Amino acid sequence: MGCLSERYKDQLKTDIPEVDAFFGVNDLEKIIRHIGGNWFHDLENERKLSTPPHYAYLKIAEGCDRKCAFCAIPLIRGKHVSRPFHEVVKEAEILANTGVKEINIISQDTTYYGLDLYKKRRLPELLSTIAQIKEFEWIRLHYTYPDGFPTELLQVINNYPNICKYIDIPLQHINDRILKSMHRGVNSGQTREILDNIRKTIPDVAIRTTFIVGFPGETEKAFRELKQFVEESQFDRLGLFTYSHEEGTSAFKLRNTVPEKIKAERAEELMTIQEAISRKLNAKKLGAILKVIVDRKEGEYYIARTAADSPDVDNEVLIRKNGRKINPGSFYQVRVTGIDSFDLYAELQ
Repeated sequence: MGCLSERYKDQLKTDIPEVDAFFGVNDLEKIIRHIGGNWFHDLENERKLSTPPHYAYLKIAEGCDRKCAFCAIPLIRGKHVSRPFHEVVKEAEILANTGVKEINIISQDTTYYGLDLYKKRRLPELLSTIAQIKEFEWIRLHYTYPDGFPTELLQVINNYPNICKYIDIPLQHINDRILKSMHRGVNSGQTREILDNIRKTIPDVAIRTTFIVGFPGETEKAFRELKQFVEESQFDRLGLFTYSHEEGTSAFKLRNTVPEKIKAERAEELMTIQEAISRKLNAKKLGAILKVIVDRKEGEYYIARTAADSPDVDNEVLIRKNGRKINPGSFYQVRVTGIDSFDLYAELQ
């Protein structure tokens, strides 16, 4: 079940005839019925968490209408389909009532939310409504697409103390020629304007982004431009991918490919730059008092995160066990006592 069988079901049936059944990404009801269960539509918003009980992900839409040249998600997940407003809010309330304290809002493109159902972007309104659920101490927003970024969203983030001052905005590149070839819908000037607006409106914002190196046609000059952009932008968090050919995407037909060795070298070079940026930003936090949520105990440390850190993908705060009782899933005030390139070391206040 999942993405592979969604995209290659017929081929898989031929190649692996001993498999009883194949299910795609939207076949949950079929799966339940296949294994002898009953499907109750009125229970669709109820969930058993696969995350620790104190945080959860809230998906507000499925699929994507973007035509990014490198991405196979629309081929697998289909067109963008927003979940009805009331349904998302209901699920958020259910999660809050089960003890979830931190909610991470996700979809393939969160800023597109509502355009298909309501003919307007409703993410600011949705975020504002969820922020009024008092049980959520932290609400974090992911996957905000730069093209058509709703600027009113920034004021909503400012208005509510339980919305993390955190924006995840995947930029992928900065070179105009590469951005156009990627079909991203924005150029370098517009990208810089969006970032400037975010930082002016939310001065203490933490910005997370992702880039792709080695896209077909990425010259050494284009890569140098990307390196310079990363150095000048000083992103708080940065993820990196090397380009891979995805069958059926428009980039799959491009021939001006970058050798794997050069892709790997560029990825290493860019992450070395980001590592130095991260260490410098962390150094500014030495001695600071920060609010953290504790996720788990690991060896001699409790592993926690700040509001600027999403689970699994961002930095962590390591709190040494010193005899004081610490409960995973709870918030604490800590003082930063040490740093490394990506993580912080701290003690309870």
